[in-house]
This record gives sequence, C-alpha cells and structure tokens, in this order.
Amino acid sequence: MSIVGDLSMIRILTSGAAAAVCLAMLASPGTAQARRFSADDLPRIVRITDPQISPDGRSVAMVVARANMTDDRWDSELELVDIATKQVQVLTHGRLGVGSPRWSPTGDKIAFLAQDAAKKAQVFILPMTGGDARQLTHSKTAISLLAWRPDGAALAYAAPDEAPELKGEAKFEDAFEVGNNNYTERARVLPTHVWTVALADGAARRVTKGDWSLPNSLPPGGPPSQLAWTADGKGVVFVKADSPITGDSASSRLAVVDVATGGLRSITATETAQSEPTLSPDGARVAFAHPRGSIRGHISSVYVADLAGGAPTNATADLDRAVSLVGWTPDGRGLVLAGTEATHGRLWLQKLGGGVTPIPLGPLNPGGGGSVGKTGAIVFTASDATHPAELFLLPKPGAKPVQLTHLQTATDGVELGRMETVSWTSDQFQPDGVLTYPPDYVAGKKLPLVLYIHGGPTAASLETFSPIPQSLAAHGWLVFEPNYRGSDNLGDAFQAAIIKDSGAGPGRDVMAGVAALEKRGIVDESRIAVTGWSYGGYMTSWLIGNYPEVWKTAIAGAPVTDIIDQYTLSDNNTQRAWGYGPSPFVGDNLKSYWVQSPISYAWRVKAPTLIMSDVGDWRVTTTQAYKLYHALRDNKVPVSFVAYPVPGHSPADPIRARDVWRRWAAWLQTHLNDGPGGSATAAAAQ
Repeated sequence: MSIVGDLSMIRILTSGAAAAVCLAMLASPGTAQARRFSADDLPRIVRITDPQISPDGRSVAMVVARANMTDDRWDSELELVDIATKQVQVLTHGRLGVGSPRWSPTGDKIAFLAQDAAKKAQVFILPMTGGDARQLTHSKTAISLLAWRPDGAALAYAAPDEAPELKGEAKFEDAFEVGNNNYTERARVLPTHVWTVALADGAARRVTKGDWSLPNSLPPGGPPSQLAWTADGKGVVFVKADSPITGDSASSRLAVVDVATGGLRSITATETAQSEPTLSPDGARVAFAHPRGSIRGHISSVYVADLAGGAPTNATADLDRAVSLVGWTPDGRGLVLAGTEATHGRLWLQKLGGGVTPIPLGPLNPGGGGSVGKTGAIVFTASDATHPAELFLLPKPGAKPVQLTHLQTATDGVELGRMETVSWTSDQFQPDGVLTYPPDYVAGKKLPLVLYIHGGPTAASLETFSPIPQSLAAHGWLVFEPNYRGSDNLGDAFQAAIIKDSGAGPGRDVMAGVAALEKRGIVDESRIAVTGWSYGGYMTSWLIGNYPEVWKTAIAGAPVTDIIDQYTLSDNNTQRAWGYGPSPFVGDNLKSYWVQSPISYAWRVKAPTLIMSDVGDWRVTTTQAYKLYHALRDNKVPVSFVAYPVPGHSPADPIRARDVWRRWAAWLQTHLNDGPGGSATAAAAQ
C-alpha cells in the first residue's frame, strides 16, 4: 500500500480539533548554538536517481531533481559525472520531465525521456560530442520505456494506444466498462504496446498490438517492465499482462516479440508476477523479479531463465532476503543484488549456481538504483547517518566506495539526533527497529515517544539519514520506527507471516517494541503517539483501536481502515486476496476481512487523531479516511481530517508535501507537550 489537480483544499475539522491545529506553531525548532532539521528543509534535499555508467566506464549519467518552489514542482535535469575528476556537468536545461537516461552501445549518445510542447514524454537523443538534444519521437501518447538496439541504429519504446477522436454527439458517449479498475479512473484504460524508432529519420513502427498490454503501475510503484533487445537485434523482451488495468497486473509474464513479424512467445511456463527482465551480457539468459516459490507475499527473489525457454531457477535461493537486481556481472556468471538486512541497506554478489558474498559498504545504505559497468564497476546512490543520498562508485566488488557527488546541503550546519538499532522478542520472531534521540538528549531522561511506522508493508526502516524522524526528534521527542512482521528486512518467514494476519501479529510486534523501550526507563509512558502513512496509517488505525489506553494522540496518513475497500476500490484491488484471504464475497470470507479491518475497532479509540489523505489516492482510497473520520467523530473522539485536492498516494509536489509534515509536527506539539513536563519539553525544542 506502500506512498495534481486545481481544486480548493478540503479541510474537515471538528471544532475542538480545529483550534488545536495551530499552524503558527510551525516555526523550525532549533537551539541558540545549532539549527535543527525541520519540515522546511525537505525541499532542500536533492533527488539523485537512475545512475547509468557509460560503456567506457569513465562517466555516469544520472537524473537530478530539485524543488521549484515558485511553480510547486520538482525540476529534473540530466547530469554527467566524470569519474576521474568528479566534476558534474548539467546536460539538459529547462526541459520538463527528464528521466530514463540510457547510453548508446558505443557511448557516443544518450537517449532520455522528456516532455514535448504538449507535455507528453518523448525520446530525445543527446550527442556526447556537443550540441543540444534533438527530439526523436513524436508519439501521440506519453512514452514510458526505451532501450537501444545493439547496433545503435534504432530504439524500442513503450507507449499507450491513442484514444479515438470523437466528434459531435459521439464526444459524450464516453461510458466505459469497468473491470479490476481503481475507483479514481474516469475513462477506459488503453493498452500499452512496443514500438521501434529509427535513429536516422525518426520513423516509428508499431511492433505489438491487441487488448493485452505491458502492465501499468501507478506511483509509488516503479515500472514493472523493462525493454531489452535480443543480442541479434531481432527481438525485444518485455513483460506482458492480460490487460492494461492495474488490478490485472498479477498476470504479468515474460515475453519476447519478433520485431519483423510481431510474433510473440512466452519465455517461461510460469505466467504470474514476473517483472523487470534484464538480459545477460551474452543475451542467452534473462534475469527477472519473482516471488520466492512463486507464492505471492513471499520475498522478492531474482530468477534466471534461458531466453530460448525452459524452467527458471531461483538464483538467490541461498540468500534469505528480499532482493532486487542491480545488474549482471560482465562475465555473466553472477548477479549484483540490492536489499535490506536488519536496519541496513546491502549489496551482494550472487554467483549463479550458488554462493553469495556481501559487498562491504561501510556506513553506506544503498537505495534509489544503480548499474554495473562493463569492467565490473558498480555505481549506486547511498545515504549515511548524517547525509541524504549521494552517488558512489565501487571500482569492483570489495573495493572501497568512492563518493562521486557532493550535491546535498540540507544537513549542513544542522544538529541531528543520534540513531541506534533496537531489537526485541515478539512471538517466535526477533523484530528490530530504529530509535532516534533528540539532538541534545540527556541519558536516562524520560521523554515523549513518537512511533513513526513505515508503509509497504514490504519495506523497512533503516539506521541511516531519514528526514522525517529527524524533523520529529528535533522537537524533543524520541522517535521509534519499528519493523514489524511483513517488513522485508529479516527473511521470508518474517515477511510472509503477515499473510491473513495483517493487523494482530504486526500489532503485537510493535507493542512488544514499545514495551522494550519502556523497560529502559527513557519513555514518558503518559505521552506516547502513534503515527504513519499508508500501511503505517493502517497500523496506526489498528493500534489506536486495539490498544486504546496506550496512546496520547495519533496521526493516520492515507490510512487503510477497511480492507474490503482495498479489495474493491484500490489500484491493486483483487490482488489483495493473497494477503487477506480469498474474495470477501465468497462464502463467509467477509468475516476474515472485517476482523483484519481497523474500522471494526474504531469505536474503542480514545486518542485525538489527525487524518490526512489525497482525494485522488488510487492506492488507499480516501473513502477509508472518511470512514475513520466519521467513526471517531460519532464516538466523540477529537479528530481532524485534512484532505489534499491532488491525485496520488501522497502529495508529490514540494509545497503540499512540506505542508503534510508541518501539520504532523504541529499536531504532535499540541497533544504531546500539554501534559506534565510538556512546557519544559516544548521549551527545549525551541
């Protein structure tokens, strides 16, 4: 459940809560000696994504996005890092929507996506010998994927079909048949297909057609497919789904199309939940993401199959961690993998046929993508305890990481809180989490505790720089980020334990973690808050209804409160059955869904609660926030509901995103700092 219109903001407030949320309290906390991190620093963090090492291994192309507060958007540019000198050169200027840089086979050009005058993503070609990029494609619809043909004379790309032009009365005959759609869709979703375009003249040619489609994925999910040419340049490997509707994407499986004839064939007999195909250097095999044991909800593994066909094998079977593929080793005998182990990001070198070796990274936590060069060098983004992500290079696995960029300034001169990993026992598991202290914490002092619970649930909180816990700890609170069962950091059994037990088991994990902190004597037990977004909002809603006496206050962002709504209305909809149980509308299965839905316990809630949601959230429909709001209001619980008039799972623009975290801190200040010792705590955070 993992994370932009032009409407007026909707704010639904009870009269008591309206007075409580005072935005005048949102001044950045800090001391006379050093400034502390706050929500106002969030737009200062630079986003570095999709680093691609050049064929000659001398430079790295990457996408760098910075907040444009005037126009309330993130502006991205294509930038180039010279590995030897670490000099950064901006390659694009003033283009919107820049992304997906891909080097030509000889390294003399870079293809990338950017918006044209009609704000549709097109393929642009940038010569590395100098000069401006030229627009290669003129697709009637926005392009989403691209890949170079091995000879560098053409590219493949993916684009949805064009809607037919309607005139007269036909313009209003716009009813569409509903399938496994999310409820925010207002028109028929059209299939996405594979095209090719010649570099010489820009001539585009359609390769595939039909009611089937490359699978669609809505943010915050990444693209479930990639495009890859076969070594002979005659075929394109991609992911094929039964339809373009997001609720049907579980049907995704690897396929290859003959570019000349349009003939299709499946690569494996397994025809579910395959994604992200990457060909081996010799083109004979394909690696792809697939759940361990082909069971939905189990850890993501990397499988390898012969391109010619045959049964795939789990190349990562001896690594009990959820992993993703960074790339093949140049000799085709191994894979570079990324994942999480406990509270740290990791890279591994996996040999085909067995044998996995951790790649030492010191204090770095990789994330945000990477690539493997022809010499075996690895480029990746990573953060550490005090800095947001920068770009790093490993000349080879086992070498010392080299920092290539120094773009982040948001934490310069800022006093940050210390983090530590904590672990405890819950049932048969040994969960862990991250505790962040206020910057001036005095050992042994009891302070309010704020739980900030991650979403997903297949994610994990790490012991590395994280802006939200730091911004909350700056107010003088302890911030606890528990990794409950269902998190992807402790192996298959831990992640899969959430299946058909979405609330009670994870809830016990979280409460056991809180109890472990209380035993340390550092928690003011009368002032504990629980907060989270998405599945973190689910856990917040669950905990305030099942442990009502514990919480002084709560914040539920994009909260999953009714999993029947998740099954029927969200973009994943019926795919949720693997997690919650068979269809709620068959037999008496509705009982299981109701027992796992926090809304069924909302009548027990006592904690004043702030609810936030996007009105156009396709992942966690805003209907669920409305249900929680009315349940609390009808039971006389102080509640405030703030809705953002934008599409998406959370506000993507910098101003609204900052507003979320300003309100988060203000609500906690009001409800945590008004008890015994509250004024002193508030004063310490000023």
